[in-house]
Amino acid sequence: MSSAIEAAIRGAITTGMTKVALFNRAHAKTAAAHPYLTGIHEPMAEEVTLEKLAVVGEIPAGLDGRYLRIGPNPVKMPNPARYHWFTGDGMVHGVRLKGGEALWYRNRWVRTTHVSEVLGEAGRPGNRLRESAVNTNVVGIGGKIFALVEAGGAPVELDGELETVAHNAFGGTLTHAYSAHPHRDSETGEMHAICYHAFDLEHVFHVVVGVDGRVKREEPVAVNHGPSIHDCAITKQYVLVFDLPVTFSGPAMIAGYEFPYRWNENHVSRVGLLALEGNGADILWCDVEPCYVYHPCNAFERADGCVVVDVVVHNKNSHRDFRGPDGEVARFERWVIDPASRAVERRVVDETAQEFPRMDERRVGKEYRYAYSLCVAAGAADTVGKTAILKHDLVAGTRRIRDFGERRFPGEFVFVPRAEESGEDEGWLMGLVVDMATETTELVILDARDFEGEAVARVMLPHRVPPGFHGNFVPA
Repeated sequence: MSSAIEAAIRGAITTGMTKVALFNRAHAKTAAAHPYLTGIHEPMAEEVTLEKLAVVGEIPAGLDGRYLRIGPNPVKMPNPARYHWFTGDGMVHGVRLKGGEALWYRNRWVRTTHVSEVLGEAGRPGNRLRESAVNTNVVGIGGKIFALVEAGGAPVELDGELETVAHNAFGGTLTHAYSAHPHRDSETGEMHAICYHAFDLEHVFHVVVGVDGRVKREEPVAVNHGPSIHDCAITKQYVLVFDLPVTFSGPAMIAGYEFPYRWNENHVSRVGLLALEGNGADILWCDVEPCYVYHPCNAFERADGCVVVDVVVHNKNSHRDFRGPDGEVARFERWVIDPASRAVERRVVDETAQEFPRMDERRVGKEYRYAYSLCVAAGAADTVGKTAILKHDLVAGTRRIRDFGERRFPGEFVFVPRAEESGEDEGWLMGLVVDMATETTELVILDARDFEGEAVARVMLPHRVPPGFHGNFVPA
């Protein structure tokens, strides 16, 4: 059957399923309050601009750029019976740092078609590829700022004040889908990602964006069941594909669930090693015990040819609470993958429940020493619930903990080197901390080497910023 006919059939089926899903979603009922629409997660109701922010301490003068963080913030309250945290309209929060000052804070909804309609605005230009909320990461690529999402939505270009410029599929060079988690090869400057489309259950794609901001590779890799692949990792030779048993569920979609992915006992759990310039058909698949990985921290190759990757591992996911992440375990592990035998050796680095591992991005694909992660509540759906972050020394085999205090909840912390030539861990860690006692937020800047010491600076925000997903410091 020709690809055109297959696409037409798939499109007709998808359209029919979508209509049924929308009807069932609108008519679903629940008596329970939704944990991701209330409390600390209650959405902000408006866009705010604040200038000349109060600072406790001293912002390092060398920090010239924007701290950016994105997360779900529905512009209109959805039906809580079928709402999933991963599907809320995206809102970007930013703090502009320059010359030792915090010049401004802004929060802006990412203008998808839905957001523009609710706000009564004209739609932004550009090819959306697939209509969806764009809410998962915000990064700098090719000299531009992009808000990103997985499963088929195009990247959204933002200007320096966080206003939506356009839906920008990298100048029309992206044809299938993108990911919320591209990784920059420090040797070439190219961005690598493993991308899936919600309605293509048979392929994922290795997408490479060049330093010019245009796609130079979209290599298909055959899969089964439509796996949800949130992130990837790269080494000198490979991109790692985490094909794990959370897959697209037709029944969940028809029932109206906004995130129609479920734990699939019949899906083979495996990690693939794909040569960075290789053919998708030649990928080396290595079976691993059933589990789920949202976020690898980093990967590298040993002298013996084995691939090492550090990951936060969930024992299961999307199997019991369909409002957000629902694994009972989220521990830090090191996997050693042998390309010759295709065996995967798993070793627990830290049993503590944690997520959002980050590291010095200059070490992507290389041996590294330090990883930083967020403590989360064990056995809970919510990634909020603990008041501490962790620092792992992967060479010494030790860890340190920084607790922000009672009812002070941090999000993901990002590492920013002091200077390009600085050593690993020689720089700043920054992230948002919500104080639920006062319903305020701080952008906290730490000296990474003095992890438990006094904060270098705290930028004060007079309101609660709902916990979100990912962000970065984008230099000016």
